Amino acid sequence: MTTKEITRGAMIAGLYLVVTYILAPISFGPLQFRAAEALTVLPILYPEAVPALFIGVLLANIIGGLGMVDIIGGSFVTLLAAYFTYQYRDTIIAYLSPIILNGLLVSAYLHLFFGVPYLVVVAQITVSQAVVVFGLGYPLIKFLRPKVKKIDFLKR
Repeated sequence: MTTKEITRGAMIAGLYLVVTYILAPISFGPLQFRAAEALTVLPILYPEAVPALFIGVLLANIIGGLGMVDIIGGSFVTLLAAYFTYQYRDTIIAYLSPIILNGLLVSAYLHLFFGVPYLVVVAQITVSQAVVVFGLGYPLIKFLRPKVKKIDFLKR
């Protein structure tokens, strides 16, 4: 990785942490709306976003206060989703992987922590992820993509 890619990765991780922290009251729990999840589509353009998102979620979940299951579990779900987003960056799967994986896997432990039925938590997290990914993440990719292509062209 280049210094520029490491720096961009650090910025992605830091931005994820800051947005989650600022919006902490709605970012944690069985009924959540984590706006920072809009960044989960960045592996479409930047491979360094894969580890950066893992680190950002890890740090955010430390401040979330739900313990090691959320710190480790949530971080690895994000790592898996980011990997799929990168691998399938030219397909709809890139956008669907953070929605589906968070909806199904994070819900598996949150419903136990809070005593809320699994399917209720799945529905809520899936819907909020979809709103964030398509409402904020998709426009973010549309905005950044032309700039990334210009940068790639200049490298050649």
